[in-house]
Amino acid sequence: MKRHILIALVAAIASAFGIHTQAQRMDRNKDIDVRQLQKIQMAQVYISQLYVDSLSLEKVTEDAIRGMISKLDPHTSYSDPEETNKLNEPLRGNFGGIGVQFNMLDDSLIVIATTPKGPCEKAGILAGDRIISVNGETIAGVKMSRDSIMKKLRGPEGTLAKLQIVRHGAKKPLRFNIVRDQIPMPTLDAYYMLTPTIGYIHLDRFGATSAKELREAIKNLQKQGMQDLIFDLEVNGGGYLEAAIDIANEFLQPGDLIVFTEGRAQPRKNFYARGGGHFREGRLVILVDEFSASASEIVSGAVQDHDRGIIVGRRSFGKGLVQQPINLPDG
Repeated sequence: MKRHILIALVAAIASAFGIHTQAQRMDRNKDIDVRQLQKIQMAQVYISQLYVDSLSLEKVTEDAIRGMISKLDPHTSYSDPEETNKLNEPLRGNFGGIGVQFNMLDDSLIVIATTPKGPCEKAGILAGDRIISVNGETIAGVKMSRDSIMKKLRGPEGTLAKLQIVRHGAKKPLRFNIVRDQIPMPTLDAYYMLTPTIGYIHLDRFGATSAKELREAIKNLQKQGMQDLIFDLEVNGGGYLEAAIDIANEFLQPGDLIVFTEGRAQPRKNFYARGGGHFREGRLVILVDEFSASASEIVSGAVQDHDRGIIVGRRSFGKGLVQQPINLPDG
């Protein structure tokens, strides 16, 4: 596995206003052609003013950005505010919601479990309850998609979700006013002892809370007698670079090179183990498969390079790419 990381940067027009001032500042960079930026701006203005039908300037801008990016590599992409939130949610480690796990059965939402100490558990909602409406809108028997239902259940912390629930044994629907809260979304989904001395940890993705979750799991297993560890990164498509560096640090010695990044317009930057890792001794096996990518490959590659452990499984995905998010003004 190569640890040479290329950085792909996406440059986009943030607004049609003030573009000349911005372009003049960027003109110091030989890669920026001010005339081409003006050309895009003029096209947008003429289309919005002269086209036979009325148009949404927002949609024209979105389509222009998506059109530019569609000609680039498969990993460069644009996401609107809603898509951005959906992409970031699994990596942040929490989301605003009511705290239930559910399944859809016969167009009806059935509560499978409530989040411990979450809003629904505190309100008294039970496994087996059927949620039939949210804030007065019926969600049962209307063939609503799972994503649409999740949108209605989730929301900013502190907002109110008025639920109507059918409960087995209750003569009429029950009503609950649920105040949404931050719901934890763990990235580490399993850890336990395989034998009296061998521990097992599976990490689903590399998110903002992953390193903390891993440290807690390691310390818990060590209290149970763990001496050796199987760290499972199968079907782990990656996540935050910082999380990969922090997790690799748990296994390596101070000063060990974890990874370096280097791009066409970016100088090389090295990332080293800081020390203080909780599992720098003991046998280590990392499991990978063809879906282990990006951050998973950084961690397993660093462990392999420093002979810290053994990599077992299938040839990994091969994504030696660090993607940098560029935040636009509207989210």
